[in-house]
Amino acid sequence: MTFAEIAAALPRNAVTSIEGLPFPKIASGKVREIFDLGDALLLVATDRLSAFDVILPEGIPGKGAILTQMSLWWFAQTESVIRNHLLPDQAGEFARRGITDPDLRLRSMVVRKLRPLTIECVARGYLIGSGWNSYQKTGEVCGIKLPAGLRQADKLPEPIFTPTTKAPKGEHDAPINDAQGAAAIGAELYARVKATSLALYRLGHDRAHAAGMILADTKFEFGTDAAGNLFLIDEVLTPDSSRYWPADSYAPGMSPPSYDKQFVRDHLVAIAWDQRPPAPHIPADIIRRTQEKYLAALKNLIG
Repeated sequence: MTFAEIAAALPRNAVTSIEGLPFPKIASGKVREIFDLGDALLLVATDRLSAFDVILPEGIPGKGAILTQMSLWWFAQTESVIRNHLLPDQAGEFARRGITDPDLRLRSMVVRKLRPLTIECVARGYLIGSGWNSYQKTGEVCGIKLPAGLRQADKLPEPIFTPTTKAPKGEHDAPINDAQGAAAIGAELYARVKATSLALYRLGHDRAHAAGMILADTKFEFGTDAAGNLFLIDEVLTPDSSRYWPADSYAPGMSPPSYDKQFVRDHLVAIAWDQRPPAPHIPADIIRRTQEKYLAALKNLIG
């Protein structure tokens, strides 16, 4: 779909739950709901919004559709690096299974049944967020020693791989080093996902730069089939899983503006929320500005 078609099809109100489908719901995450299709899975991205690992009362209208359509675009771009979990003919899969609602199609993917890895794979090209916090304390990020004197948001000499655990819902993921990652999933598989994550980051960084954005860091998830083949799964290179900055306003030494839910985080920090449920309501203006950021990222890439 073109950007104009996607933007025109977005709902006016946020879709925060998916009900009434004739398929068993087997999981519900912070954003996505997963349904069992028998021989495959249906992944549906809602418009739910989380901050500090807590789901907020209000969603962002159309956010799930934006994330899904951006993931579909990136899955096509990254096929030269690694296979992904999508079944080949998405439109045909929807038709075969009686999925006709236009909004549901826009926010859904029919995917293979795979076994997700037990680590999350983070690639960083710039020193920001938790990486910057760690560097200030130790000069390292996930056990990787970095040069002295780096500033916040500085570009790293080379992209680095900084995996984390997958924490249960409501808890925070914890950073791990190479030895811990290899112990968690096996040394050979760990080496494969590390190399693949860095290759995907470099590809994403180059494509984003051509679209006027900087891909500062991103998170990938992988799964394996019964034969041990590795697949890219979940979402890929979206504003929910990645940190994008406008290239024309990037400057090290500060936290650059980003194409994500930073407006929401800033608002929650400003009102001194303790980051525990229940989350406070989000003003309409913050919701509107956040939607505009997600749409701008999509338009930069495919518009």
